[in-house]
Amino acid sequence: METLKKIFKNKDLMKKLGFTLLAFAVFKMLTYITVPLINTESLTSLFDSSGFLGIVNSISGNALKNYSIIALGISPYITASIIVQMLQMDIVPALKEWSLEGEAGRQKISRLTRYLAIGLAFVQALAMTFAFDASRDNLFQLFVSDWANQRNLWFLVYFYIAVVLTAGTAFMIWLADQITLKGIGNGSSMLIVGGIIMSLPGTITSLIQYYITDPNGALQTVYSGQGQLSGYILFGVSILSFIVVLVGVTYMQVAVRKIPIQYANRPASAKFKGKQESNIPLKINTAGVIPVIFASIILSLPNTVFSYINLGDGASRWLNQIFSYSQPIGFLLYIVLIFIFTFFYTFIIIKPEQMAENLSKQNAYIPGVRPGYETESYITKTLFRITVIGALYLAVIASLPIITSMALGHSYAQIGGTSLLIIVGVALETSKQIQTDTQEKTYTGFMR
Repeated sequence: METLKKIFKNKDLMKKLGFTLLAFAVFKMLTYITVPLINTESLTSLFDSSGFLGIVNSISGNALKNYSIIALGISPYITASIIVQMLQMDIVPALKEWSLEGEAGRQKISRLTRYLAIGLAFVQALAMTFAFDASRDNLFQLFVSDWANQRNLWFLVYFYIAVVLTAGTAFMIWLADQITLKGIGNGSSMLIVGGIIMSLPGTITSLIQYYITDPNGALQTVYSGQGQLSGYILFGVSILSFIVVLVGVTYMQVAVRKIPIQYANRPASAKFKGKQESNIPLKINTAGVIPVIFASIILSLPNTVFSYINLGDGASRWLNQIFSYSQPIGFLLYIVLIFIFTFFYTFIIIKPEQMAENLSKQNAYIPGVRPGYETESYITKTLFRITVIGALYLAVIASLPIITSMALGHSYAQIGGTSLLIIVGVALETSKQIQTDTQEKTYTGFMR
């Protein structure tokens, strides 16, 4: 309550909150503006089941399902950021040099990331439009009837739609920048969370319709003879599992492993009573939600590509066994990919060699560990151990909704774990910024 009072008393913070809400309203409005020439009713069947499309649609606030002008959302910029970040690992020397040039280097990297994001958006828009159109029984069924027979203009139609979607992504990047400058939190993260929150009411409505208001639905097929009471019970179980996952995600997102450090030029008598010792906090889930998204992308690509090639029923069943979440082999492959990407991305973000070098420059050391190679080895082993826990945590969070979906007979909860990871992570960071902004800037002096 005290924090809420401080928020309402802080005029600057209220302006930031108001601007952020206004940006969300603009975002929501744009999700209803469909790309010209597109027949959105032809896309409904593609989103009936969850998976990678469900994750992307959730992040976009249902903009993808509506095929709106911002259907791609901010995702091309996120992808470009990850690519540029990976290329800075001594893969491209120029990018490595830019990362060490301070503010000027960051501006160069930011500009390159935006150009790459626009290029990726255009390519992704072309590929997505062709893929959605090719998934229809007949080519051009994706488009409205006036253009369905204009096969001789197919290149211009695809090019036009790609330009519109790319412009939508450019606007979303600009809107994210405005939120970062004038609003609350990181703009890109806030737009992703905003999209997920916008899609949650639809998920809850689907669950209510599935279990409670549709007596002739699939519930009677899976749980025949159990009546309306079973619907309420299963709906309650779904909501309870959602809450349990939310609590677990919140706890794990703030969990850290602290490595104590001491400074050679700081005498032991300098430790004042009540003061915390210096340490290096390593988050248990350093990689965040990136490994789950990458694993979903890799697992969905083969089925997406081969769905446009007539391989026969036998080959299609074989591919489904390997690359489907609901099949044992596909599920196991999904978990393995999450582990691989968790370790890969964690050691991209945290570099033990650089940390050991920085400690040496600051005349700091880990008690009982020699500076240099032994410090690097100690940090690497510690990071490896906590990453195992983090990978297990991500695997559980990603697999629980899948298991729940199969057990309860619906597929609406498949993206729940991924969505909650994003929401909780951004919410914690935003709350820290709000607490910082609401702190009274008063100084009591040295003598009190």
